[in-house]
Amino acid sequence: MRRLRYLTIALVLADLVLVGSLIHAAVLAKETVPAYNAAPVHNTITPVYNSDTVSHVSPANTVCSTNDSYPTQRWGVSKIEAPQAWQIARDSEPIIVAVLDTGIDEDNQDLADKLVSQVNFTDSSTSDDLYGHGTHMVGTIVAIAPECQLMNVKVADDLGRCEASVVAKGIIWAVDHGAQVINISLCTKSSPALEEAVNYAWSEGALIVAAAGNLGNSTPVYPAYYTNCLAVAATNESDSLALLSGYGDWVDVAAPGFKIYSELPDNQYGYKSGTSSAAAQVSGVAALAFGVAEDGNDNGAVNDEVRQAIENSCSPINVGGVGKGLVNALGAVMELISN
Repeated sequence: MRRLRYLTIALVLADLVLVGSLIHAAVLAKETVPAYNAAPVHNTITPVYNSDTVSHVSPANTVCSTNDSYPTQRWGVSKIEAPQAWQIARDSEPIIVAVLDTGIDEDNQDLADKLVSQVNFTDSSTSDDLYGHGTHMVGTIVAIAPECQLMNVKVADDLGRCEASVVAKGIIWAVDHGAQVINISLCTKSSPALEEAVNYAWSEGALIVAAAGNLGNSTPVYPAYYTNCLAVAATNESDSLALLSGYGDWVDVAAPGFKIYSELPDNQYGYKSGTSSAAAQVSGVAALAFGVAEDGNDNGAVNDEVRQAIENSCSPINVGGVGKGLVNALGAVMELISN
């Protein structure tokens, strides 16, 4: 009788473990997809982590048909004090932000008039966004920096996959065509060509903002791990680390990256969570900062001043492994104009 009772308890515990693992897997699938990177667009597919999912750049979680709740839905905009920064940076020249992603919905009612150029480095037949990730990142950037101009650099295919060599080509193209901020909300394998492209961008005065990945640990991801990238972790509304966000001593800053509301293809809206969205927030801050930055050390560029201002003006939060803390748009702009 006693053996039967123990067997029953063991079976119940086994069921609980199974259910727990299934719930964890479901959460992982939902909260992860854009800062990972499945793999080669052209050859064999080797799964590599990108920022919002364990193999692809992610599809949307929730879709809405109208954008009638901007102030309450886009909580990250107010959290980092972007509206206050607008009052200072509003007379500055528009900054070009290159978005290396799955493309941008070129007919989007909120974004189309901001597009200044586009290029397609993938096997897709179009530079348009058929996957939904790139458009969401762009909408997030524009919500922080409404006056910026956009460069659509499609480096991930219509399944959300990309490879390091393609990302490297996208970086070089963006720099050579005038991008000042380069948003990379994806992760891929490290490669000499990719690191060289990152270093080239920095030497030419551009700032690359990259997602720290959604591995949920301190494992470095690329290109964020490279010295000349600004690596971004994700936080939630209570300033805690967002679910599965990367972290570590190689991460530079954190930004809102949980349930971020933004544009999607076909003039729809929806939510995404992950370090992809966090990186997009910081790219928006960088665009505002470039608009007011001056070359304080006479090196012919302001990307060093912009990066320093973003890091130095962060608000400290009680989370380890997120560099200087939570970005603050107002603080970054104020630091630049006061120097």
